[in-house]
Amino acid sequence: MEQFARLLEPITIGSLRLPNRMVMGGMHTRLDTLDRPVERQMAFFARRARGGAALLITNGIAPNAAGRMDHDSAVLNEDAPLDDYRRIAAAVHDAGGRIAVQLLHAGRYGKHEDCVGPSSAQARINRFSPRRLSAGEVWQTVADFGVAARLAREAGFDGVEVMAGEGYLINEFLAGLTNDRDDEFGGSFENRTRLAREIIAAMRAAVGAGFPIIWRMSAIDLVEGGFTAAETVEMARIAEAAGADALDVGVGWHESRIPTIAASVPRAAWAFAGSRIKRAVTIPVIGAIRVNKPEVGEQLLADGHADLVLMARPFLADPDFPLKVKEGRAEDINTCIACNQSCLDRMFSEQPVTCLVNPFAGRELELVSRPAVRPKTVAVVGAGPAGLTYAINAAERGHQVVLFEQDDRIGGQLNLARVVPGKSEFDEMLRYFRVRLAKLGVDVRLATRATVERLAADRFDSVVVAAGVRPRIPAIEGVGHPMVHTYDAVLSGEASAGRRVAIVGAGGVGFDVAEFLAGDPRESVDPQAFYEAWGIDPEQQSPGGVTAPRRRSRPREITMFQRKNERMGAGLGKTTGWILKSKLRDAGVRMVVGASYDRIDDAGLHYTVDGESRCAGVDSVVLCAGQESQSGLYDELLALGIKATLIGGANVAAELDAARAIEEATYRALEL
Repeated sequence: MEQFARLLEPITIGSLRLPNRMVMGGMHTRLDTLDRPVERQMAFFARRARGGAALLITNGIAPNAAGRMDHDSAVLNEDAPLDDYRRIAAAVHDAGGRIAVQLLHAGRYGKHEDCVGPSSAQARINRFSPRRLSAGEVWQTVADFGVAARLAREAGFDGVEVMAGEGYLINEFLAGLTNDRDDEFGGSFENRTRLAREIIAAMRAAVGAGFPIIWRMSAIDLVEGGFTAAETVEMARIAEAAGADALDVGVGWHESRIPTIAASVPRAAWAFAGSRIKRAVTIPVIGAIRVNKPEVGEQLLADGHADLVLMARPFLADPDFPLKVKEGRAEDINTCIACNQSCLDRMFSEQPVTCLVNPFAGRELELVSRPAVRPKTVAVVGAGPAGLTYAINAAERGHQVVLFEQDDRIGGQLNLARVVPGKSEFDEMLRYFRVRLAKLGVDVRLATRATVERLAADRFDSVVVAAGVRPRIPAIEGVGHPMVHTYDAVLSGEASAGRRVAIVGAGGVGFDVAEFLAGDPRESVDPQAFYEAWGIDPEQQSPGGVTAPRRRSRPREITMFQRKNERMGAGLGKTTGWILKSKLRDAGVRMVVGASYDRIDDAGLHYTVDGESRCAGVDSVVLCAGQESQSGLYDELLALGIKATLIGGANVAAELDAARAIEEATYRALEL
């Protein structure tokens, strides 16, 4: 029996035959906001079709103007440029794939003045207040979904998916939390589900029998006032009875205070919710959020939690995920680490989506790796994220690469990140790098210092310096005191922090150190520990499936200090920073802003705030006050007339920005 026999087994949705069980979920890529938007989407989707995805689902497209996510979002109505959609569908078909349009009415989540909802209640995460829909407008919305479904079929798409969960319009009508209506669309459960039933019926009438209609619903709302388990199951049965051909199971509302897809969430932590729905219906269930490894997906199918596995960001990280599974090359998969840094964070900053571990994603028109016309011998100094990325991309183009690393292992700063609770997925990055280096035949020389003399003697055609960074030591009186440690010494285990700790610096590294010292590593790998810590009721007996969270332990007294007199953590990731800040608050971490550092002595860290001198009586002071580039070798090479390229942290020391380092290294390697 094949290792991934279930993932590779064909299945039928409606009249559509799928070659395997790996589905790319819909994502807001913002590629349609750039120049050449149609060509970009054609290239993006076709690349993933060639990679073997069973079905691709587009980003959410509104059925009418009020339902747009943003003021410039696409609308699929009679005025839509249908030929553009035909080109996208044709590009996927030419690449051997299948694609469905996701129809999404944003409801009160719409980031524009024309947003609407079942009531006028404003969403916590939106600065715009919705206008309450009249009953006539609700019926018009039903008709608009039918028109959009018909147009999707006319454009050549293979199916439609309706976003009916995650707090968008349909979900807002379903939940008593947001539906205070007293007409035929509010009040009783039957009335609150009327919009859902009518939309499916209108779409079925518009597209006919067999054309796949997929209903995406939240299996657990994770907001007070959401559905119970019984109501969720009943909604699944209603969707099936109304004519849906498959259910796509998501989790949570966007305004939930519980993380759903970040790396702090254990893999497949939401399988229980999809499993409950699968037992209640006979149509296929697509589910299992937070799956980034084929082994996890295979087990979920084997355990009966779903019929197909939905993955979105993993297809950004590696468009060939299914192909590598089919060819028995699972170890070659470039795994999504659920960092959100280059995808969701960029999307919420109104930038196009890409991927930290795969900068080619979303840039298919610009970034193309071609065989080198004249292969060169290349020395890469430093096996951190920049050096590793450069070495692999250069070797893939046919260059002969020698990688020097003075440590006895590859990874550089990644080896520090991986020990922070919630960042164990960095292990997958390191595994991918090791496998690719070996398969590409890169000459990796560990525990080897690359000196100017060595590099000059070997006469390399090209030298790339990616020597990384070192911690910056701030000019504080007493900074050499035995209680003072740099962040790398603490994270590597070289130094131990005491029970009372002062962290100097509150950038990303400072927060990581605080989490390392105060966090519970079980939360991100053990579903039960995760449920308890965040107050999740897997049985969904309570509305929304939320309950009182377990108070986190407080093994240390930690105080974080920041020079700037502004909100601490402002520079953290848009979609993950709140998670980390919430955990640290619960762990009792104090945060002091506007501090100037006076001295460090046996009494602790002396500092001044608002003109008042104070002393933090601590056992340890951890320096997280920035980094300095290690560019000395580069300067020595230039002094000898040896041309070199400087990349990564050695070029710009900026809060250990792996995304920037990997992106820069990719571009430079393609230019070689």
